[in-house]
Parts: sequence; structure tokens; C-alpha cells
Amino acid sequence: MGGHVHTVQFVCGILGNAATLFLFLVPTFTFKRIIKNKSTEKFSGIPYIMTFLNCLLSAWYGLPFITSNNILITTINGAGAAIELIYVIIFFLYAPNKQKGKILAMFVLVVLAFAAAAAISVVAFHGKNRKLFCGTAATLFSIVMYGSPMSIIRLVIRTKSVEYMPFFLSFAVVVSCSCWFIYAMLGMDPFIGTSTGVGLALGIVQLILYFIYCDKKVLNKKTCTHESLQMGNGHVDNVKSFNDEKQSSFHDKQYSDVHEQV
Repeated sequence: MGGHVHTVQFVCGILGNAATLFLFLVPTFTFKRIIKNKSTEKFSGIPYIMTFLNCLLSAWYGLPFITSNNILITTINGAGAAIELIYVIIFFLYAPNKQKGKILAMFVLVVLAFAAAAAISVVAFHGKNRKLFCGTAATLFSIVMYGSPMSIIRLVIRTKSVEYMPFFLSFAVVVSCSCWFIYAMLGMDPFIGTSTGVGLALGIVQLILYFIYCDKKVLNKKTCTHESLQMGNGHVDNVKSFNDEKQSSFHDKQYSDVHEQV
């Protein structure tokens, strides 16, 4: 019986890896635009830095000397950290000079924060206490990341339009969180279960809202501010009027709206 449970858990982890990798790659559309225009425009680099930290903490939590049988958590978050690092570097290269210092300072702070957490977990904690410390840190940052869709949910309710909440990306969030939630339940891991449970609940809310408002895809013309969600995290950018940008940036905004919901 235990062998079957482990097999199901492994399969869920593989499916979760695939769905999460898709979500990590979504911002490539935004960065194609940044490279093409040689400008970060009104996009924010903070989401990518914070998602980078979240991936590092989650990858660390999945290592064998922290927890057992969680190597799939390490592989996907390790890949995610590498992808987010590339995003941060590109953003830094094309950011205005006045923003480069802020981005670099925040990145260094994030690296130091992770290094400190990793060092403390190894030196000061052992056994279950080490797992508790690392799991709590990873869970807190994951909940913040999964909680970010609240901005896009508010936008959908206010405008009664799903223009900036693509169905397939919301669906991918539900698939990813469902797989990891089942994975956590089978492995009796409360840390992974808590964060992915929050993500699953919010993903379901997004799908419900999509089906409620899917017939109303035209935003109110008076809407002058678009709240753009960058993946993992509740990051909001104010951009120009929808009527001015609909044709030129529709696809980019679609994909940037769902960044780091993993």
C-alpha cells in the first residue's frame, strides 16, 4: 500500500513540475517585449526578485538533509530560481539608470537573506527543528506569492471583464496547485500543503470569475488604470488607458498578469 501511495505522490510531483515550469516561463513574453523595446517601460522588477527568493527557500526546503522524499520540490524550484535570475539580469540591463541601484540593492539583500537563513538552518537547528524553520520560511513567502492574484481578482470584479485574466493560465495555476496539494497530503507535509492550498483556492476563484464574466470582455472605457499582476506575487503596475494600449500590448499584459503564481 505504501508503495502505491509513493508512486501516486511521485506522479503528482512530476505533473506539478510540468505545470509550474509553464508558469515560470510565462514572463518570457514580457521580456521579449523589454528586449525588443530596450526598455522596462512601467514593469516592475520586484516580482522577479521576490520570486527568486521564494524559489531559493523552497528548493532549500526540499533538500534531503532538510526533508526526505521532496527532491521534486528542489528540482522545480531550482529551475525556477535559475529562470528568475535570468529575468532579473535582463531587467537590470534595460532598467533606467535611476532604478539600477535599487534593483541591485534589493537583489543583494535577497541573496544575503537566503544565505543567512540557510546558514542558520544548518548551524542552529537540527532534525525536526530544522525542517520547521525552513518549512515556515518557505511557506510564508509562498503564501505571499500565491496571494498576489487578489489584485487581478479585484480588477475582474470591478471591471466585470476577464480581459486580463487568461483562462489557460488560471487553469494551469489550479492544475499546478492541485498536484502539489495532493503531493503534500500524501507525504503529510503541512508546509507544502498550506501554501498550495491557498494557491488552489485562489485559482478556483479565478476560474469561477472567468465563467461569470467571460461574456463581458470589453473593459469600461472610463477605466484608466490597469492593475498588472506579475507571477508569484501581488505586484501592481499602473499603465496607460486601456483604449490607448489595447492593440499594442494586449498579449504582453495577458501573460505578465499571471507571473509567479507558483
